[in-house]
Amino acid sequence: MTVFDEQLASDPETDFIFVDDGSRDDTLTVLQEMAEREPGRIQVLGLPTNQGKAEAVRVGLLAAFDQGSEFVGYLDADLATPLREISRLRAILEEKPGVEIVLGSRVQLLGRRIQRSPFRHYVGRFFATAAAWSLNLAVYDTQCGAKLLRSSDRTRALFADPFITKWTFDVEVIARRIRAGRESELPDIQSVLYELPLDQWSGVSGSKVRPLDLPKALIGLWRIRRHYLRPTAK
Repeated sequence: MTVFDEQLASDPETDFIFVDDGSRDDTLTVLQEMAEREPGRIQVLGLPTNQGKAEAVRVGLLAAFDQGSEFVGYLDADLATPLREISRLRAILEEKPGVEIVLGSRVQLLGRRIQRSPFRHYVGRFFATAAAWSLNLAVYDTQCGAKLLRSSDRTRALFADPFITKWTFDVEVIARRIRAGRESELPDIQSVLYELPLDQWSGVSGSKVRPLDLPKALIGLWRIRRHYLRPTAK
């Protein structure tokens, strides 16, 4: 029994959609075997070629929206965020009807187990500061791979089009919501986002994050700010 089987057994409100991003090993076969063990609760989508995390997340979320789920979200496949955090993210949406998106946040507080290498921590904090400046929003952690959204036409629209960036699509989702709020009478971005400090997050060894990835991410922030947030002529 996998941790996903255990989660399904303990949490009847959660189902899973796995997106195989054009893997060349036996990943798709393993996922399909899991789906056969849990019919109706595990669904597998296979992309014919590798298209990157941003597109895989977008495809999976659109499938969840289309199935009429009340809440939809995503976690990193390495389970750096434990599955038990799902119920904490969901509780925020249940308790706060005005919140549209809950962002898991890796905050190293007493009583919590947030394990990151010094390199990833300091690079992450530098990028987070740059992201907050780009969005003009006091967000602490845009890149944590644990997010849950209230399902609606408004949130689905955030994923309708392919992202213009691959490294910083999490920031792009927020930028799309900010732009949507400027173009129509929607609740202010400050009232619809909620950051929840996770109880546990553990960086997995063998991470693909490399020093040269930071310039790519910063270029992505520039593209997002230019495309979604620059002032429009009156």
